[in-house]
Amino acid sequence: MIYLRQILKQPVFDKDGEQIGVISDLAIATGEVFPRVTSLAFIGPRKTPFMISWRKYVESYDGSCVRLNVPSSDIRFSYLQPDEVLLARDLLDKQIVDTQGMKVVRVNDLKLSDSPAGLRLLGAETGIRGLLFGISPHLEKAVNAIATAFGHPLKERLIAWNYMELIERDMSQIKLSVSHKRLHDMHPADVADIIEQLEPQHRQAVFDKLDAGQAADAVAELEDEFQADVIEDMTTSRGAAVLNEMDPDDAADIIGDLPYDKAEKLLRLMGVEESASVRSLLGYKEETAGGIMTTDFLTVNDDLTVSDAIEAIREMDENQESIHYLYLVSDNDVLTGVLSLRTLVIAKPEMSLDELSTKELITVHPDLDQEECAQTIAKYDLLAIPVVDEQGVMLGVVTVDDAMDVLEEEHEEDLQQRSISSPWVIGIIVALLIVIGVLIFMLNS
Repeated sequence: MIYLRQILKQPVFDKDGEQIGVISDLAIATGEVFPRVTSLAFIGPRKTPFMISWRKYVESYDGSCVRLNVPSSDIRFSYLQPDEVLLARDLLDKQIVDTQGMKVVRVNDLKLSDSPAGLRLLGAETGIRGLLFGISPHLEKAVNAIATAFGHPLKERLIAWNYMELIERDMSQIKLSVSHKRLHDMHPADVADIIEQLEPQHRQAVFDKLDAGQAADAVAELEDEFQADVIEDMTTSRGAAVLNEMDPDDAADIIGDLPYDKAEKLLRLMGVEESASVRSLLGYKEETAGGIMTTDFLTVNDDLTVSDAIEAIREMDENQESIHYLYLVSDNDVLTGVLSLRTLVIAKPEMSLDELSTKELITVHPDLDQEECAQTIAKYDLLAIPVVDEQGVMLGVVTVDDAMDVLEEEHEEDLQQRSISSPWVIGIIVALLIVIGVLIFMLNS
C-alpha cells in the first residue's frame, strides 16, 4: 500500500541520475472513480517549485523515489488544469464531506495504488490507521500488531473519490465522474446534519455549493440555534435570496433572532410580497398561534366552482407550503368554509364549492398559546388549522409539522423540569455546593 505522506519529500531524479528536487504534491484528474495521478509537483534547486506532467516525464516510481525519462535541461513546466486537484494542498489534513456516510471527516492520509497505467487514488483514509502512518509507518505497524494480538486489528476507513465533497475548494465547474455524489444531490436534512458538524468558518463554504433554493431547504432543516448564525454570516444579498425561498414562518423565526440592523437590511432586499408576509408574522407574540403560523395558504372565493378551484391550484407557486385544504372566503376575506383536496378532486367540475365545503369550522385566534393550538390540531386529527381574527378574517394557517415541533419542544421542557426537580438531582446539586464551599474555605485559609 502507498500513502501520500510516504511519497511527500521523496527524491526526484532526472534521466542522468541527478537528484533535482523532492516531491511536494501530486495532482489527480477528477473525471474518474479512481483518479489517475496526472501531474507531479516538486521543489527544485533554490526551493523553486516545479509542476510537470506525470504521463509525459515520469519513467518510474519504485516506492522510494521518482525517476524521470529526460535530463533536467529538457523539463518543461506545466500548469494545474481546471479539472485537476492537488492531493496535499486540497485534501490532506482537510475536512471533507463524506456524501455516502453523510458526515464531516478529516483526511488523515490518502491511499494510492501503483498500476501499469501509473498511480491512482484509491481513497481518503479517515481513521486512526492513516493518522498513525502519518506520524510514522513503524508506529502504525507496531500499534496494528498489538491491536491484532488482542483481536481488534486497525481497520482502514477509506472514502472513495466519488463520495468526497471538498469544503475549501469550489468544484462546481469541474466535470466529475457520473457517479460522483455532490452536496446538492443530498436530502436537505442530510446537508443540515453535515453543516452542524462543521466549524463556523467552513459552513459558508458548504452553502456556496448550493443555490438559493437548496440553501433555504437546508437552513430550514437546521436546529434553531444554528439558523440565525448561518444567515447572519452570509452576505446581505445572499441571505435575502435564501430567505426569499423559505416559508414565511421559517423566515420570520430567523429574522426575529437577528440583530435589528441586519434584519432590516435583509427585509429591504427581499421581495415585496415575501417581506410583507414576514413583517406581518413578526408582529405576533412568540409561542402563540400567530407566532408559528404561515401566510402560505390557498383561498378562493366561496362562489366559485370545482373547475375554477382546480385552475387556481394549477397556477399557484410550486413551492407553496400547504395545500392540504382549500379555504373558502367571502368578498371581505372572512373564512366561510373549508374542503380537503380529496373532496375537490373527486367532485364534478361544475359543482359549487360552497355546497361541498364544511361549514363547521375549527379555527384558532392568533393570541392562543402555541401548545393549545398544537393540541387542537392533534385532537381533531388535522393537517392544518386556520388562524382567524375577531371578525373571522383568515390570517394564516398552522400546519401539522409545526404543531408537532411545538409538542416535541414542550415535551422536552417537561422532561428537563422533572429531572431538575427530582430529589436525587437536588441532592447532587446540594452536595456539589457543599464541596465547592469547603474548597473555597480551604483556599482562603
